[in-house]
Amino acid sequence: MPKENFFANRIRSVGYALKGAVLLIKTEASIKVQVFIAILVTAAGFYFEISSIEWIVQLLAIGVVMGVEGANTAIEKMADYIQPKYDEKIGFIKDVSAGAVMLVSIVASIIGLIIYIPKIF
Repeated sequence: MPKENFFANRIRSVGYALKGAVLLIKTEASIKVQVFIAILVTAAGFYFEISSIEWIVQLLAIGVVMGVEGANTAIEKMADYIQPKYDEKIGFIKDVSAGAVMLVSIVASIIGLIIYIPKIF
């Protein structure tokens, strides 16, 4: 059996990842809101001509929030698949996962306020 090509495997992996990102955006209401906010603050970044460092921090904040949201969605879907009925332990796992999204969202919001409040006022 011939060995799989490393680069072909990487390209296939990127395809799976893109498919997952599209599925996440198409099926999850919370990520749709986050994409809208990301577009809004990106437009604000251009409008207010934020610095390179501010762009880096803003993009990292956006990426972390969306990445954690994706992980939260995967955890919730897996938990529902493993245990479709209510289970206290599964509920705890799902609550902790959702809490992680909330924490990074709060920090991202604070970052946005730090960047934009001085520019607005």
